[in-house]
Amino acid sequence: MTPDKHIDLSGLNCPLPILRAKKALADMDSGAVLEVIATDPGAPKDFEAFCRQTGNGLLESTTTGEGKFRMVLRRK
Repeated sequence: MTPDKHIDLSGLNCPLPILRAKKALADMDSGAVLEVIATDPGAPKDFEAFCRQTGNGLLESTTTGEGKFRMVLRRK
């Protein structure tokens, strides 16, 4: 799957990855896919909770290695 938008939030700590992703999603159409790269160890759980609370879909959450996490979200 090719994301519609990609943001690299490496080096940012909570709550900045969620806030930046929220802003990016707000500028996207419903059904669009956002790929997020983050280094905050809490990011996978934070994005899971964020999607559950907002109704956006968490399509994928993986560790890419080198301390990076990849989350793929679908805009509700």
